[in-house]
Amino acid sequence: MSRQRLTVVLSQAQGKNPARRALEESIAAALIMEPGLDVSIVPYLYDLGSDHTGRMFLESVQGDMVVLAWMFPRAAFWLLDRDGVKGHYGENQITPPAEVDEDDEGGEPEPPKGIGSVEVPERWIYCLDLRDHNSHDIYVQEVRRIAAECRERREAQLKTWIQGNPTMVQLGRYLRDEEPAPSTPQLSAEELLKQPGRRWYPVIDYSRCTNCMECLDFCLFGVYGVDKLDRLIVENQDSCKRGCPACSRVCPEHAIMFPDYKTPAIAGAPVGNISGLKIDLSKLFGGGDALSIAAQERDRELVADGREAVGLTVGIPKRQADKPKEPKDDLDKLMDALDDLEI
Repeated sequence: MSRQRLTVVLSQAQGKNPARRALEESIAAALIMEPGLDVSIVPYLYDLGSDHTGRMFLESVQGDMVVLAWMFPRAAFWLLDRDGVKGHYGENQITPPAEVDEDDEGGEPEPPKGIGSVEVPERWIYCLDLRDHNSHDIYVQEVRRIAAECRERREAQLKTWIQGNPTMVQLGRYLRDEEPAPSTPQLSAEELLKQPGRRWYPVIDYSRCTNCMECLDFCLFGVYGVDKLDRLIVENQDSCKRGCPACSRVCPEHAIMFPDYKTPAIAGAPVGNISGLKIDLSKLFGGGDALSIAAQERDRELVADGREAVGLTVGIPKRQADKPKEPKDDLDKLMDALDDLEI
């Protein structure tokens, strides 16, 4: 596989929903006919363990990549980063139908302020959400646009080197890009599509994570740890309790995602404006604030484990106590409006 060709990976949905399978097949059939693309299909990204051939294939890809998956792009990108498939975040131009006419009163989303990823190679990864549209042509057109963008970037890079004075390392890297990557495994379709078991674990967005360790203090199941650089990591993912998103609710920077969770803000929706809400709408009907909900969810899992509930007495965020009050978001304004109406 050449790094001059764009790798397109289609991650299948869980289950056998016929409408989703039909969309996947239509996209794959169209992209296979496109020049300059290497198209592969793997099972659902979130479920791929380290020993799955689909995961091994993703780790072998050297150049730019487009990943089409049934999850928010932010969740897919940081899920790949977690699995060692790293790169720069490529913006896609597909707009979900629900957002086309939405007024953007909040302005641009706040810039990321997290600790960032480490050892990021000079390549770009674009993630497309297959839930946005049911027309395969929209995705095919966007992949074509991305392919052209990647070609222009490589050509501009080469021109810069020619006009300047590239080092031997840079020049050697470019020349090697024309050759097949020797580490790419030759895997059959059956090996790639072997269905893994379903999984549940948190994914960290390091563009937002500030390493405050609030989640590590709050989680009592040993899910989190730190690496040799003292950075927060998901150390024991199989210790996470299926369906529980409590640690995501206590994260002050909205950096923890559960891609399969029903609430968009926790599943990896873009942060900012209405899509960045970090609390279920149950708050509107007496459900309590995010921290209280998280404590209740944690207590439920503790009791299920045969342990005692601890409520709000253990691991409650302390570093947020002196945090400046953030500007009101759309939910705050809605709550104020309901208060004014005395509903």
